[in-house]
Amino acid sequence: MNVENRVCFFILVGVLAAAALPLRGQFTPAEIERRAEHEEFLRTAKIVRSEPVGEGVTAPWKLYLQKDGLEHKAVWKNVTTEPGGRPDEWRYEIAAYRLDKLLGLNMIPPAVERKFLGKPGALSYWAENRYSLLKIQESAGAIQIPAASLEQTDKMKYVCRLWDSLIGNDDRTQQNILFTEDWRVILIDHSRAFRADGEYGKRLIYGVRGIKMMAAGPGGQRPVLFRRIPRAFLDRLKTLDAAAVQAAVGPYLTKREIKAVLVRKDLILTEVEEMIARDGEDKVLY
Repeated sequence: MNVENRVCFFILVGVLAAAALPLRGQFTPAEIERRAEHEEFLRTAKIVRSEPVGEGVTAPWKLYLQKDGLEHKAVWKNVTTEPGGRPDEWRYEIAAYRLDKLLGLNMIPPAVERKFLGKPGALSYWAENRYSLLKIQESAGAIQIPAASLEQTDKMKYVCRLWDSLIGNDDRTQQNILFTEDWRVILIDHSRAFRADGEYGKRLIYGVRGIKMMAAGPGGQRPVLFRRIPRAFLDRLKTLDAAAVQAAVGPYLTKREIKAVLVRKDLILTEVEEMIARDGEDKVLY
């Protein structure tokens, strides 16, 4: 097994260890403890090769990094919003990772700021995975989620919706929802998150009164709901305030963007309270 594969192996192994995590995010407890090492690796490892990823409208680069005998790939992007254009910022990648850590979701690979091609940008640890949701859907049934993992992947679907609602991310695609060998979920690509304008500062992406709707019958639509919510996520969400978010994300979000996150936090908590009152706590929380 080469060095890069050993690094990936430590991220992907440990079904039993991962099961101990309330949300079974990407990282095992051992990997979570080493997250600071991964961040330092991203900041300081030598770039030995680079190439365009070849996918995505943000024109990201794949960088091959090497340090102290370790090798790993990373994704670099420095996209920024053009005047009058749709919000698309590299700094959101770092803010998403840091907020993910604060909430204990453990679903987003480490991301740091690093210069490349003479410009600042976000450098994210390459998310090794087995399948994307897009690949599964395009397989026409050839790729099946194992029966033993169906309940967990279904729960994670709702966690993804909660996460995207909190950060105002309306650009989640099947291509950036990834699955590891043991069917844990990785989320990538957050440069179009943290919307603070218009409806995004007043409503959630998903939920009973959400912005996004799903087709339901001829000409009909219905809301895209949360349904199941981890207690661990809810408990941490309740602790969020401006000071905590600012301390976590640093300079990568503006005060306006942080305020929008907190507005959406309150909307999520209100909707969860309504769900519990309607369906019962045991049907909603786990």
